[in-house]
Amino acid sequence: MKIIGVIPARYNSTRFPGKPLADICGKPMIWWVYNQAKQVTEFTDVYVATDEQRIKDACVDLKIPVIMTRTDHKTSTERVYEAACNIEADLYVVINGDEPLIDPQIIKAVIPEELPNHKIYVGNLMTEICDPVEVVDFTNIKVVTDDDSKALFFSRSPIPYPKSSMQYKYYKHVGVLAYNLAALQFFAETQVGINEAIEDINELRFVEHGVAVRMTKVNAHSLSVDTPKDLEKIREMIGKKLALGESNEQN
Repeated sequence: MKIIGVIPARYNSTRFPGKPLADICGKPMIWWVYNQAKQVTEFTDVYVATDEQRIKDACVDLKIPVIMTRTDHKTSTERVYEAACNIEADLYVVINGDEPLIDPQIIKAVIPEELPNHKIYVGNLMTEICDPVEVVDFTNIKVVTDDDSKALFFSRSPIPYPKSSMQYKYYKHVGVLAYNLAALQFFAETQVGINEAIEDINELRFVEHGVAVRMTKVNAHSLSVDTPKDLEKIREMIGKKLALGESNEQN
């Protein structure tokens, strides 16, 4: 099975413009994400997919494989589909470009042992929410599943509501997804549903149209960079790691 890693990256984020190029200890954030992703030995290649010349130039300078895409894509999934149309593979694993500390083993968890025979395959990761603040934070997308680990719904609100019992663990989706080409084509050719339009969550396009989204539980606690404050935390964390590494080398 040929598996390609794809990191979609756009410059004009509404909340944090220029985020992929934000400096972290001397390297742009996209470099840190790429170097985590390329440690997944199952990947044949890892590419950045972008519509921004400045991001492309940075990737070229850093010897990161990069694909230029159209500027009119409304979602990262559509951008990945365009890239996939130019790179043949059995599975495309999408890694969000705002998690520079993502664990390669976490990325690997989204890869199925083999692709099912049915036409469309979509996989996603989820992790338990340990901080109560994250439950009400709309940037954390919550997910509920059925007994077969298929997604029932994604929401920016806390779901399910604990009316009759508090014996429940909340889960959020992790920014690592897996698609085959048929799934990406389905997404690109299917209209936005009412719930996707309300919640602004890409994965709901599959759920609303009856396509199974396979969820895999992982123990992931990496920090995504959604705001400049998050970036400061990441800089501090990576700075400490680098200092420890330098100290170990000296010893």
